[in-house]
Amino acid sequence: MKKDLLSICDLDRGEVDRLIEQALLMKQGRRENSLSGMALALLFEKPSLRTKVSFDLAMHQMGGHAVYLAPDEVGMGRREPVSDVARVLSRYFDGIVARTFYHGTLSTLAEYSSVPVINALSDLEHPCQALSDLLTIYEKKSKLSGLTVAFVGDGNNVANSLFLAATLTGMNFRIASPSGYEIGQGILKRGREFAASSGSQIELADAPEEAVKGADVVYTDVWISMGQEAEVDRRREIFSGYRVEEKLLDLAAADVLFMHPLPAHHGEEISDNLLEDSRSVVFDQAENRLHLQKSLLARVLLR
Repeated sequence: MKKDLLSICDLDRGEVDRLIEQALLMKQGRRENSLSGMALALLFEKPSLRTKVSFDLAMHQMGGHAVYLAPDEVGMGRREPVSDVARVLSRYFDGIVARTFYHGTLSTLAEYSSVPVINALSDLEHPCQALSDLLTIYEKKSKLSGLTVAFVGDGNNVANSLFLAATLTGMNFRIASPSGYEIGQGILKRGREFAASSGSQIELADAPEEAVKGADVVYTDVWISMGQEAEVDRRREIFSGYRVEEKLLDLAAADVLFMHPLPAHHGEEISDNLLEDSRSVVFDQAENRLHLQKSLLARVLLR
């Protein structure tokens, strides 16, 4: 039976631990051609740097082959129905990695596809990013449970998946967002269910300083995502008090990790030189997309 990954909720704690363990082995030099002869469709409605390159390289390094399908080449939902695209690609490929504007598109792809579908980003979640983030945190801290992650900014798709991943694995999660931009109630409900089992503590803070105080990890993301260009001026005004700067990091634990999924808008959600700060592990995060993607592909395609 095929196994899709549309949400962090499609995994349990044991599966997350195994993905991280396998990714670390691969990063340490373990090589395998377990995907030899297999093909992966990279079906993207949005542009990408890290996601596209990491999945393409992951397939190549494991002996497989990836084909990138740009938005204008397919036109899902415009040129032909999503259901037809899913059924055609299922005849050609062993798996589909999809980066879409709407989570409903992913759900339809998964419903009609006979091969596994992986969420490479939707408006609801970004599970591959969150899993890579956990890999980075574990690599630096040698544990997950009991650590505190503070997210500052928009309760967006990245925040959603990080929140679910943290509560699933026993990490405490705090978030400070402007009114009206918090994590949605459906995601909060599921995260609280995870926390009830894992022992995570959840805090919805009123101010960034409150969320960041004593945190082991401080995380932020852009204020304006793809598709929100019409809201630029309004969002910049609303989020102006949620910029992460060096002095905000000073309130966190002495060995805090600063994280950002990239791309970053320097001088906007972060201060101009924050990525150069010794506490930043942002480029380690970017590298770890490759190693986690290899682990994930092995799990999904070889079931």
